[in-house]
Amino acid sequence: MKNIVKLFILGAGVLSTTACSDFLEQNSPSDLTSETISQSSYYTGLTVNKIYGDLTNDITYSQAIPIIWGLNSDCELVDGLGDDAVNSSSERGNMNYNANPGWSKLSDMWTKMYGAIENANLAIDMVNNSPLVAAGGSEATTMLRYKGEALTLRAMLYLDLIRFFGDIPMKLEPSQSDLSNAYLAKTDRDVIMDTLMVNLKEAIEYLPWAGEVSTYTTEHVTKGYAHALLAQIALTRAGWAIREKAKEGYETATYSDPTYPTQRCDAATRKAMYELALEHLSAVVSNSTHNLNPSFENEWYLLNQRELDQTYRENIFEIPMGLGVSGELGYTVGVRINGASAYYGAKGNSSGKMKVTAPLFWSYDKKDQRRDITCAQVQLKEENGAIKESFIGNAPFAIYVGKWDVRKMDEEWRQSAIATGNAKWMTGINVVRMRYSQVLLMYAEVMNELAGPDGSYSGDAGLTARQALKEVHCRAFADADKADAEAYVNGIAATKDAMFDAIVDENAWELAGEGVRKFDLIRWNLLAEKINEFKDAYVSQMQDEVNGYPEKIYFNYSDAAQTTIDMSSITWYGLPEGKSDKDYDDSKDFFGKERVDDAQKNLKINLPSISSGLVGDNVEVINRYLLPIGSTTISAAGGALHNSYGYTD
Repeated sequence: MKNIVKLFILGAGVLSTTACSDFLEQNSPSDLTSETISQSSYYTGLTVNKIYGDLTNDITYSQAIPIIWGLNSDCELVDGLGDDAVNSSSERGNMNYNANPGWSKLSDMWTKMYGAIENANLAIDMVNNSPLVAAGGSEATTMLRYKGEALTLRAMLYLDLIRFFGDIPMKLEPSQSDLSNAYLAKTDRDVIMDTLMVNLKEAIEYLPWAGEVSTYTTEHVTKGYAHALLAQIALTRAGWAIREKAKEGYETATYSDPTYPTQRCDAATRKAMYELALEHLSAVVSNSTHNLNPSFENEWYLLNQRELDQTYRENIFEIPMGLGVSGELGYTVGVRINGASAYYGAKGNSSGKMKVTAPLFWSYDKKDQRRDITCAQVQLKEENGAIKESFIGNAPFAIYVGKWDVRKMDEEWRQSAIATGNAKWMTGINVVRMRYSQVLLMYAEVMNELAGPDGSYSGDAGLTARQALKEVHCRAFADADKADAEAYVNGIAATKDAMFDAIVDENAWELAGEGVRKFDLIRWNLLAEKINEFKDAYVSQMQDEVNGYPEKIYFNYSDAAQTTIDMSSITWYGLPEGKSDKDYDDSKDFFGKERVDDAQKNLKINLPSISSGLVGDNVEVINRYLLPIGSTTISAAGGALHNSYGYTD
């Protein structure tokens, strides 16, 4: 980012500055122990920055977590179809729920995530043992702020590990030189989440709101993110989860494995979790540091420009990446540059891992501006010396995620891509971990659970569930269409079930491609159900020759050279009344082409392969969305760790 946090790595090369007269009394770099570091807010700050640095690794948040590990849902797919869907030595098989403990990235990610947790533990321990804290004053405030950051980042890391693996080891102190805490067994995830929520309550007391301290932009974890993360953990704690064994007093789902049941906590605990979530979501809403950008398009434009939104601060926390150094959003996922060009460089980009689907595209209201930003059905390619937009055509399970768009990136980025040559380039686009729209949707969910669609509840932020949902939904429409958008929200029946269904839909329309959807569906116990619904929706649209997917779309270009498509001209839903193909410059085969294609590859081969380890006729363990712990991790764990859910070690 142009306003990026400087990420320093604390190591043997860090030197202290001392007057010449004290030369013989200087400490060597190797003498910078945790004890001496704890006596300096400067060095403690470098230790905290090391945690942020850990988040920029490819196997953590620079690539793998935001792009791969949140796949597959009902609307976001890994690019593994057909035979690729069972390739368990890559993300293609693993994200289709055909996981293999031998996939190397499982152990790689585990090691990097626990390495970041280790650095967080070190920072927390330094502050806890710092004489600066005991002395009070401004230095104590700074040190406690660092502790708040470390506690919050550690909670984020643990939540993600729980989402990926279920029960995991919980380690809240630095490693001991005698290895006495090196080999830890699993801790029940509910115990971990309960601990994290206590930690976050403490962190909130130490952290500023974004902008409250000059250096604390949304590239730092702040009070707003700590509040929102605590609420997110509370909702996860209240939700459904597949278990290694049944827990007494928990409710068991109808769709559940007999050996590894899907369960959630009792009604009283769920209510307590909803109330806790409401407290912290209301704090964010009421404070007004974070707001919706009135323009959904502009929010994503700013992100692609690597500019922080300092006006609305809709992105509550962005992990800072560096141009040419880290960040693959826009390269590994986004609008595709198909091959080399003089304008974008010798490599083009991948844009390959994550795709969205035809049923998602079709589910949007025709006037919802999020549709064409989220679902990019064009790619870019140099033809005759010019960059031309062209449709990807009949690719119902391979639509690019348009939220990251090279056409919205700045000149500095373009020159960096050119200079990289024929190699992968790093966009420097920040990874957003929480948006204000997500806070509003969680708030709507909690209010609906506690008070129904239109009720109030003690400690709320003055918004009903319906009003919070309306803010998110109506933002996505042009001024001329907002009345229709409001009518949709007002028309939702005044029942908890109807409002919940609307929130689930809005979650997809607003957050598709952002690594959120899958984990919300899991805690709602809707993942398998919604994947089956998406498959059924595709089949239904293919069978509907009148109102289903068109076999062909027609469109015009906005320039005489026919390089840029006029997006407003596209006949997504068939030829308008009174129009014929002769009224358009060009055409392209579309999803409905399968009806007249004898092979029907998408329908007969690709569709059944999607998420084939979770849904279908050959599912080994019902609802097994969790991944196995990597084989090399288990072999190095001294007998403390073993796989569950039917996975081998």
